[in-house]
Amino acid sequence: MTIPPRLNDALKRLTSALDQLDAAQSRRALADRNRSNLDEELAVMQDDRSHLAVELDAALARARTLALANEEAHAKLSKIAGTLRQILPGDPTGMEDEEHS
Repeated sequence: MTIPPRLNDALKRLTSALDQLDAAQSRRALADRNRSNLDEELAVMQDDRSHLAVELDAALARARTLALANEEAHAKLSKIAGTLRQILPGDPTGMEDEEHS
């Protein structure tokens, strides 16, 4: 039995359309997998960003605390140095004694 040419042409077009549909489905599946991977990577990066933001906030708070402690220590040492200058006679560095020797 021979297939009429019009039916044969229709079958070829149907086969071509099904092949194109299959290729499109494969491309879509690949795109969905890639999208899923990108979504996972984005979620990981957002978690890392949040973690780093918390660490940065803690580091900045620590830096502020250290800066305040440094200022307090500097003020106390300056006050002590001033007191020592008043109590000790002459040059507290000892330079005055070496010049007179």
